[in-house]
Order: sequence, then C-alpha cells, then structure tokens
Amino acid sequence: MYRPDVIDGTRQGVLSVQNIDFCTDINGEHHHTSRYNLMTRDEKKCLVVRRGQPFTLDLLLNRAYDPDKDAISFIFYVSDIEKRGPSDGTSAAVPLLERGSETVGLWSAVYESQVDSHLMVSVTAAADCMVAAWKVDIDTKLIGGSSLSYTHPLPIYVLFNPWCLNDSVYMPGESHRDEYVLEQGGLMFRGVYNIIKPTPWNYAQFEKDVLDCALYLVREVGKVTGSGRSSAIRTARALSAAVNVQDDNGVLFGNWGKELSDYDGGTHPLKWVGSLAILQRFYEKKKPVKYAQCWVYAGILTTICRALGIPCRPVTGYDAAHDSQGSLTIDIIMDEEGNTMDEFTRDSVWNYHVWNEVWMERPDLGPQYGGWQALDATPQETSEDKFRCGPASLKAILDGELQRPYDATYVFAQVNADKILWKYSGEIQPLKLMARDTTSIGQNISTKAIGRMEREDITDTYKYPERTREERMTMEKALRKSENIFARYYLNDAFNDVTFEFDLRDDIKIGQDFSVVLHMKNRSTINEHQVKGTLRVDTVTYAGVTGDGVKRYEFDMKLKPEQKEKVQMLVTFDDYFKKLIDQASFNIACLVTIVDRKFDYFAQDDFRVRNPDIKITIDGKPVSRQEFTVHIKVENPLPIPLKNGKFYIQGPGLDEQLRIALDENVAPGTFATANFKLTPPWAGRHQISAKFTSKEIRDIDGFLSFIVSMPETNGVSSETVETRQI
Repeated sequence: MYRPDVIDGTRQGVLSVQNIDFCTDINGEHHHTSRYNLMTRDEKKCLVVRRGQPFTLDLLLNRAYDPDKDAISFIFYVSDIEKRGPSDGTSAAVPLLERGSETVGLWSAVYESQVDSHLMVSVTAAADCMVAAWKVDIDTKLIGGSSLSYTHPLPIYVLFNPWCLNDSVYMPGESHRDEYVLEQGGLMFRGVYNIIKPTPWNYAQFEKDVLDCALYLVREVGKVTGSGRSSAIRTARALSAAVNVQDDNGVLFGNWGKELSDYDGGTHPLKWVGSLAILQRFYEKKKPVKYAQCWVYAGILTTICRALGIPCRPVTGYDAAHDSQGSLTIDIIMDEEGNTMDEFTRDSVWNYHVWNEVWMERPDLGPQYGGWQALDATPQETSEDKFRCGPASLKAILDGELQRPYDATYVFAQVNADKILWKYSGEIQPLKLMARDTTSIGQNISTKAIGRMEREDITDTYKYPERTREERMTMEKALRKSENIFARYYLNDAFNDVTFEFDLRDDIKIGQDFSVVLHMKNRSTINEHQVKGTLRVDTVTYAGVTGDGVKRYEFDMKLKPEQKEKVQMLVTFDDYFKKLIDQASFNIACLVTIVDRKFDYFAQDDFRVRNPDIKITIDGKPVSRQEFTVHIKVENPLPIPLKNGKFYIQGPGLDEQLRIALDENVAPGTFATANFKLTPPWAGRHQISAKFTSKEIRDIDGFLSFIVSMPETNGVSSETVETRQI
C-alpha cells in the first residue's frame, strides 16, 4: 500500500517498497515457530517470531538501495491499539542501521545484504516488547528530497522467547524448551493417590485460531493493557482468570454435577481429548464453552501459555486441600455414623487436583523466587476480586513465605495443610477432635517427564519430606504468618491399645466385585476391649463430594488381650454399578468406638476401580503429508452390553475433534472397534489421544506417541515409540 507525500515520489526517484517476503521458512526454523498455522496456511501467511531474537525480512524495492542517498525507517506498532507511542511500548520507530551494528535488547533493523532490488534486513524486536500482533510501516526517503510510506497488510506476531537470555521467560536447556513450549501432546494425571491414572491431552498450540484466541484472551477477556502485555507475570495472572467464566465471560463453564443430566446442553468434561475443539468453538462464538473440570482448565491454560511462548506444564496433586478459610487446616466434621457434615464447613479434600506451572523470572520478588510458578485457572476462591490463582513462586511455597504474591497461602495449604477430623454429637455438645493428620495432604505431586510419556514426581519442589524437622518448621512458620488461625476444641484421649488398618486391593477392574477388609489388633497383654463401629463404602466425586452410599456393615465385638480380628465386607458389581459417579471412585471409611474407653477412631481411604484402556495401532511407517490408517479398540469389561458407544479422537492433521459413533452394542467380553485415517502435516513426534464413552461406562482413554518421517527418508525407522497404554 502506498501513501505518497505531496507528490508522486516514484517520478522523483524515491525508493519505494513493492512487497515484503516474510521468509517464513528460515524465520520459522530459527524462531521455533514453523508449525504455527499462521505460518503454514495457503493464503495470507503471517510471520510468527519471538522477541529479542533477529528475524529476516526480504524487501522487494523498485530499484537497488543506495545508502548514500536513501534513508529507510521501520515503524512497528501494535495493531489493536489506537492511541500508541514509543513511551508506552506500543510502537517503535527504527532506522535501518549499517551491517554489524549492535543494539542489545532494543528494537533494531540492520542491513544484511542486497541482490538487485531485493534488500535483506535483520530485524530484532525488543526483548521486553509487548506480545501481540504488530503491523509494520516502512518509510523511504531521498536524503534531502521526497518520501514514500508502505504499509504491509499482514501483521507480524511477536511472542515471548524462552530461547532469549534477555527475556523474562528464558528457560535453560533445549530438552526443557522442547517439552514445555513446543510439545503438542502430553499427559495429565488423575485417579487417586494409590491408583494414579495417566490421561492423554492434545494441546494443539500451533493449530488454527489458537494463537489469535490466546491474544484475544489476554487483550479482551483478561483486560491486560499497554505495557502489561509485555509482562509474563501480568499475562499469566490474567489468563488464570480468563480461562474460567466466573468473572469475565472466559473460555470454560465449570460443572461438577453428579448426574449425567447435569451436563445437558454441553459436553461432559470426560469427553474432551484436547484443547483444539474448545478454543476454536470459543473463538468463533466468543461465548464460554460447556463444560470443564480441573484437568480441562489446566489443559487449556497449558495450550494458551505455550502458544504465547510461556513455558508451561500441568501438575497434579493428590489429596489436594481446598482451604476455604485460609487457616492452613482442613476441617472434616462428621456425625456419629461417619457421615461428613458439609453444612458446617466449605473445606474439602479433592482426590486429585490439576493446576499449572509457568516458568518466569520474578523481579517483583527477587532473583531467588524465579523459575516455576504455580498458576490455577479452576475457579475455587477469589484473589483480588477475581477467580484466579497465581503466579505463586514454588520457592516461596517450599519455604513457607506466604506473604509473597500471588496466592502463596492458598497453594501452600493445597499441598501442605493439616487435616483435622472432628466428631459432632449434637448442638449442645462441643466438637470432639478425633485426630490431626499432618501427612496425607499433597501426595505424589506429578507432571509428565521430559521427553517421555511417564510420570515425574515433583513433590519435593513444593514441600519438604513429611515428618521431617524442615517440614514441621515450615508449617509452623506459615502458621505464624497466617492471618486466620482458628481456636481448637479438646483433644481425643490418647489411646494406643487397639490398632486398625485397611486392606484394599489396587488392581480391581470395573465389573468385578471387591472386598474391604479392616484389620484390628488388641496390643494390650491384660485388657479386653469392646469395639463397636461401622464400615462403609460411598461413591465420591474427585472433588471430595460424597455421593450415594454403596454399602455399610455394622459390627460389635470384644477383643481379648493380644487378639487379632478382621471385619470384611464384600461389595459386588450389582452393589456399586448404578451408584457410580463419573470417575468410578469410592470413599472407604470406618468409624469405631472403643466403648469401655470412650475412644473414637476414624479412618478413610480413596479407592477406584480401573477402567480398560483403549488400544491404538497404526498401519505401516507414517510419513508426513501421506495418509495412513489408525485402528482403535477397547474391551467391554462389564457383564452387560455397552450401548451408544462413541470414540472421540484428536491427532495430527485433524482440524477438529473426530467423533465416531458405533452402529451396534458391544457384548460383554468383546471389543468396540473403529478405524480412521490421518495425514500428519509435518515430520517429528506426534500423539493420538482417544476417549470412549457409552451409556454404561465413561472415562476410558488411551494414547499413542509415534514418530513421523520426512517423505524423502527411506531408511529411517518410523516405528512407534513410548506407546504406553493407560
């Protein structure tokens, strides 16, 4: 586009820009951005680069550039801001400099070379510039004469740069950057602390609309303005609120309903296999998508952060605390039959919770607080009047420095709170403190290992080992600095004569019966004790909300000195099947009274029956841009047929989530099967993620990680790698 100044400069010999070649191949390779859909689409290709690092522009001119008589200036400006200027970082005027000029950390444009009327220019965006879509004007002028201005119609997207030492998100280690910025597939972890369930997720951060959606969320939903869009801290904090719908019409509606009918009008969280379908639907309609639970929020936040260039990973903590009062304790109150009395407290313990970590410097706190920061988009508690959490420095959490922003107190309690068990005996009776559990909260904190489809335990980055001096000192330090410590009631009398222990098998598949066994031992050599109690099994959501009672067994017996005894309760498939809640989890509990000592004992544990795995295989050796066939199957483990079976698939070359409905019911012991075709757009590591649902069974998934070869490669093996079924 030309904008002649006063006269037609072309007749006066003014240098004019005819076009700009974004050199997407070479820039994409150097900036690790070649996979973005904006760079690969057939029409209107845009340039995606990272700040603080040179990129090349090929300017097509009307004649050769002559530095003795021609002056060239570049004006870069954020395309979505009307009032802009260099003082607020929304624009930059950059003269063309001679070859070899250095401008560390600032915007620059340096002469590289020239062939005929093609001028090669090396441009560097400032290492702290706004992450946004930038437009470029090029002003050309005859020294002492007329001028012209050219505006390129397409923007240049400038992202955070974990490869740049001067960027606040710089991350050392190529394997770390590959995993936490470039990897498009991965695992999150669900289940219970003793039966961990890997769950595949396709992040799809390079696919159509995803980068534009990420920038829209920062700008329009998160309301980050001006120089705030250059800050990884402010961007990440805004995104933790923008992903949920609570405050600002964000991406996802949360739903933790117990019944399938609670999810009418939307997609059940267990049916999502990746971020692409959610973000494309949101960006098209600009309306929240139904429905999500914690791992879906974490998957979306991972996608958005990686798309923008912020290193990010999802993290799961088991027996994660929801401390609603900021007391650093979780109060569980139950009646005399062991029923949890939720009306007295909003505190809860989730079987697991999935949040995120982002990598960045923390200049607001000090250099020692940089690195991984906890960030959580699941709407649980408000922070500064919005449902958001973080970024909270893991170093601050580990050391109990709870006054460090943002939301370190909440994250600390989530992984390190003490669980207090109370017995309620009536309105006029004081609560009886039965036990203080200092070790069960925050177990097996997990993330995907670098370069492997396996779990890595990162518990030691959040807390010192349980029962160590450092752990208790950190907790006491945090309690002293907490502004909300509640007075306690009287303790349960100390009593150690009788011991109790659960015995639960961890390999029960859905469809099978299982037994709950409580072992009791009277350690006294002289005293007999009367033991009276209730053993019970209830369904439970992963957020710790108890559902229907499955089965209970009451017992009353005398234990002679040194006697061992056990109470066993068989739970059949018919007992539990119709009462199951989404993720097939149970709460096993017993409340026991030593009658002659008026001593109360309570214990509970999490348990889930295992669902089958989806098996995925592919034909031949996959090659980029060539179609191949994928086969999937899953066995029906139930003694009844599966009806209305459906597979949901996300994989390379799919522009949207694939849905395959089965034509027939799946008989007991037989397999549901399906085939489909994929065409991977590029060579390298890819992941296929799949879900299966039916009327009778849900939460079944599987994944396959494999390598795709280049078309011209003949001798390179393309066999599947790291194909662990889950």
